[in-house]
Amino acid sequence: MSRVCELTGKKAMVGNNVSHAMNKTKRKFNANLIKKRFYIPEEDRWITLKVSTAALKNINKNGISAVLKEARAKGFLNK
Repeated sequence: MSRVCELTGKKAMVGNNVSHAMNKTKRKFNANLIKKRFYIPEEDRWITLKVSTAALKNINKNGISAVLKEARAKGFLNK
């Protein structure tokens, strides 16, 4: 599976490692992803999502139903 958040679409970014001598080599900044199970009471089922920690904070703040509804509207989630 790819390293992409299923709710926000966050994915790896590309940047540089910079040494003390200012030599630059390419590197990847991966998203901080967690595989987590959520219970959806409206559908009476569990779903497993790969979400970023920022999306997890949004779920804790707004609730899973609201965040899923917003993600479906943006086209990130097809479940």
